[in-house]
Amino acid sequence: MGAWSAGGCRRLGTVGAAAAALGGWAVGTLPAHDPWGLWVPHGTAVTAAGYVLAYAGLTTLVVAWWLYGRTGAGVRHTLVTLLWWAVPFVLAPPLYSADVYSYLAQGAMVLEGHDVYSVGPSVLDPAGPGGDAAASVGGHWTDTPAPYGPFFLILARAAAWATGGTIVPGVLVLRLVALGALALIAWALLRLAREHGRDGSAALWLGALNPLLLMHVVGGVHNDGLMTGLMLAGAVFALRGRWISGSVLIGLAMMVKSPAAVALLFVGVVVGRAATGPTARRVAKGLLGPGAVAGAVVLLVTLVGGTGFGWLDTQGVAGRIHTALSASSDLGLGLGHLGRLLFGTDPAPVTSAVQNLGLAAALVLIALLAWRSAAGRIPPVHALGLALLALVALSPMVQPWYLLWGAVVLAATAGGGRARSAVAVLSAALVYETQPSGSTPAYGFVLAGLTCVLGVVLVRRTAADPGGLPADDPDTEADTGADRAAGLRTGA
Repeated sequence: MGAWSAGGCRRLGTVGAAAAALGGWAVGTLPAHDPWGLWVPHGTAVTAAGYVLAYAGLTTLVVAWWLYGRTGAGVRHTLVTLLWWAVPFVLAPPLYSADVYSYLAQGAMVLEGHDVYSVGPSVLDPAGPGGDAAASVGGHWTDTPAPYGPFFLILARAAAWATGGTIVPGVLVLRLVALGALALIAWALLRLAREHGRDGSAALWLGALNPLLLMHVVGGVHNDGLMTGLMLAGAVFALRGRWISGSVLIGLAMMVKSPAAVALLFVGVVVGRAATGPTARRVAKGLLGPGAVAGAVVLLVTLVGGTGFGWLDTQGVAGRIHTALSASSDLGLGLGHLGRLLFGTDPAPVTSAVQNLGLAAALVLIALLAWRSAAGRIPPVHALGLALLALVALSPMVQPWYLLWGAVVLAATAGGGRARSAVAVLSAALVYETQPSGSTPAYGFVLAGLTCVLGVVLVRRTAADPGGLPADDPDTEADTGADRAAGLRTGA
């Protein structure tokens, strides 16, 4: 394939994004009822055409993204390209997930005084505010309490209040929040890349222009984007010596989704390494300081939100729903059913035990990464990205967009190497795992697997090509030097 210019890739990706969004009007995650008549099902022919258009657009976008990474485009050009690729999704119906309907319904529940941490959206009056959103919630979540923190529920309540719970404007308000999160991610990526001696445009390419992020944060309106943006911004402030502000932002990120709490450990490493005085004092400051600040934010937001502390009891609700991407759940289910077949035992305790072992292994890996970071062997923010990937890989529930938790961090800290290539290949593959309608068909895993194979082949073919995947320093020695520089800037 001949070389593509950055402008050509931008235009190609825009066509792909527009086609994917247009197809979504026919085959996206349409609501059960739209009183405005905009996001409604169509006939068989239109639906079939919508699937063809959506998948063709998605593939075009992925190809354009991969080629764009080889153009060496600058930061300004990449930011404009990000805008071009995001705009087509702004007015589209939700894509790849019905979660945004849960968000809107939970906001309406808070407005009506329901306890979102003990009951699900099914308690809403079908004819009342948020009723259409509640009817559109995915089957698993209709009677499931909210696993999200009070800060996000404040935003969801504001969206429900501003729109009266009407489904189209309510989703669009929450999409504005997702677009704000995308802007925050781009801002933080550029600054983290600079702190780690990396190229900003390469960080934007992998972290913000990533099709997985565009499809699931902008198209799917997932609040993981807001969690990640706040967490990255907190890391930026911490690296610049403003760790209290950074811990406040991470506390807010935790009040969107709890996995952001992992960042506190690595911000603590930054704080401890930058502190002066006896070793015990530095360790105590690192271990206790960020946690105390974030804890105060959590307490304040919980009280202001008025939803109570029930979120502490709902953090495990997602683990009750099996997803095929969770290795620990798959293994646990397999062993549980084998035990039932051989010994007639209940498979549930076995599944739960294996899931818990997976989480325990993730905690061990996170602690090891924190130890290596504190010893100066790995930059703290880079270790945070690896820790989040470990958490995702070993969690009892894994969705395709969970990869973004760690991938976006590594986009700013990883040089040319296997970690960066693996994130790029997985990002391209996982966009195929879910249908635009939100279901997870078997052929989605086939498409993802084929994309992984193709991605590995392309990475190997371009490994020695300076025009391959964007990286600042392809050789290990240069990467090590940048890592040392990042360590020095954080007070090592």
